[in-house]
Amino acid sequence: MDKIGIICEYNPFHNGHIYHLKKIKELFPDSFITLVLSSSFTERGEFSFLNKWDKTRIALKYQIDLVIELPFIFATQSADTFAYYAISILETLKMDYLVFGSETNDIDVLKNLVTTMLYHKEYNPLVKKYLDLGNSYPSSISKALYNLTNIKLENSNDLLGISYVKTIIENNYQIKPITIKRTNNYLDKKIQSNITSATSIREAYLKGLDFKNTIPKETLELLTIDKNYLNNFYQILKYKLLNESNELQEYLDVMEGIDKRIKKYLLVSNTYQELLDNIKTKRFTYNKLNRMFLHILMNLKKKDAKPELRYLRVLGFNQKGRLYLKNIKEEISLPIITNYKDCNDFVLKFELKVTLIYLEIIKRPDLIKEELKSIPIKVDY
Repeated sequence: MDKIGIICEYNPFHNGHIYHLKKIKELFPDSFITLVLSSSFTERGEFSFLNKWDKTRIALKYQIDLVIELPFIFATQSADTFAYYAISILETLKMDYLVFGSETNDIDVLKNLVTTMLYHKEYNPLVKKYLDLGNSYPSSISKALYNLTNIKLENSNDLLGISYVKTIIENNYQIKPITIKRTNNYLDKKIQSNITSATSIREAYLKGLDFKNTIPKETLELLTIDKNYLNNFYQILKYKLLNESNELQEYLDVMEGIDKRIKKYLLVSNTYQELLDNIKTKRFTYNKLNRMFLHILMNLKKKDAKPELRYLRVLGFNQKGRLYLKNIKEEISLPIITNYKDCNDFVLKFELKVTLIYLEIIKRPDLIKEELKSIPIKVDY
């Protein structure tokens, strides 16, 4: 049996994810699939439109065997950090393959690019050059690699794929990366077909447009996030920014100079989107700003941003998943936990705080009991 690892945010779970899982089953008919799942927020600093428990239920419905939480501290950082912790979880669980979607769909190309990043003496100076010119870090990476290899990578999944491959090579992990061709642009804002980007589905949901043919019925039934969530978020964020305007530098992703732009535009920005638009520059991208403001609100400081991975938290499993955990428990170095009583770790305590704030903002305080109960979701197949 082949042990497959996948890393997903399911924001929300849609037809493209079903396509991804079908392709895995075609490649590995006799397989065991572990999902590392971002919980309440995503790598781009955005709110998850489905809560972690509903995402877990859907994942199990579509034949994923084991769901492990990727905590907030790991899930909302840059691609390299996101990739390191997510793949470390899969490596700890002894997965054979990492299967991810990419636009290039050529693992050898990605490996060659990573070799350039790690060993070409001109790579780091070129990245610094483009950063100094005001480019974002992802853009600087793309430009440096294009200069050295003549290969142009601009799509987010290719860049994330590079981070996956780099993590595996740098840490000498045994898990093998495999790509599946993406059939749409990750950042498309308009629905073009029944397989479309999660971005376009979220846009349609917020605008009241039709998107029913792009998601399974399970997602449609559970997609109930309060459409005013960003206004709710901004009210709390603005209060915190007004009270801590002189101490922002200690928070993760707050770079030199950005605190002055926040002070300048905070009082004249009536909405969160206005604040982003006013502050954004080539270097301070929307993604960077989203992550930064999220970390400010949640009190994630730079000194706490790179903790050790000390536990694996199970969100759900089927019979195969339960049996796998039972058989592997004594072979792995980290404790496998299911609730907050099982572990007294900083990352886990932080996860509880973040989840409670998330549920208040999206107007789902009823789910607090489910989070505190923290019993894995089980299915009998």
